[in-house]
Amino acid sequence: MKKWFNIFGLSAILTVALILVNMISNPKVQESITYFPIEPSVTFKSTNTTLSLANKKSISWKINSTLDRKAYLRQDAGLLFLNGRLIGKLGEWRQNTASLSQEKLLPSQTGWLQAVTFHHAELHQGNEIFSSQAMSEAELYVIAQPPGTVLSFSSPRTDQERIWKQRLDEQTERMLYYSWNRGIRHFSIPISEYQAYPLPLFDTRAKKVLPGLSKAASDKITGQLWEGIYKNYLLGIKKQDSTTVPPEGSTIPLILLAKNHTHLLVLTETKDGSPILLRQMIGAAH
Repeated sequence: MKKWFNIFGLSAILTVALILVNMISNPKVQESITYFPIEPSVTFKSTNTTLSLANKKSISWKINSTLDRKAYLRQDAGLLFLNGRLIGKLGEWRQNTASLSQEKLLPSQTGWLQAVTFHHAELHQGNEIFSSQAMSEAELYVIAQPPGTVLSFSSPRTDQERIWKQRLDEQTERMLYYSWNRGIRHFSIPISEYQAYPLPLFDTRAKKVLPGLSKAASDKITGQLWEGIYKNYLLGIKKQDSTTVPPEGSTIPLILLAKNHTHLLVLTETKDGSPILLRQMIGAAH
């Protein structure tokens, strides 16, 4: 993942202006993630996202999580990308439970798989509503070779695996670099005014703390980000012509966090090549 940062050095010369696309909720959908103030005394006992080779023809994608108590509402939202484009999504919600478990089988094909999951709980205490959240990730490299053999690994151990990893990383990062930069040019985004993170890297970084922010502020930004991603990406992407298209085939969202911490942008490209920009105000975070 360290190569992600190298991508954006080339973007710094791009020039400026923002298109504002407000994140809106879909009132017809009951299941949604809503950010509420974090309750620090509530914790997740376990959160897991796993990718594994189920057999020569299938990849198993699993999401599991358990809160330390029953919650009014439990939700897990997962996205799975292959070579930088979305190929699957999982979203389960249940009331009055502590645990959730999901699994999906997908056809195995050569590529770099990246899975990210946002685990969320909504808790009601008297007249107040709080939340708890966590994140988990997984990645898997799959190489389907004739006659019917499949190689898979998360971390390369042999020269052959290292060569495949480098090849797939470079192909994916090259595609994303050109896709994101088309969007940056289209929306005239002043990239030097932002910290840029692909969604998997943003989640990994936010687990600790985002640069210049406290842990509490990082958690708030992450929760609000996933509220928007769930409503405006996972459930469908609204294009500028007001049509809504499925997110499958779209690129990994690029999270652009303003260095003055006033807002963030979510940049992606639909399967048909339409650039999409979502904007979210985050206020003064410290």
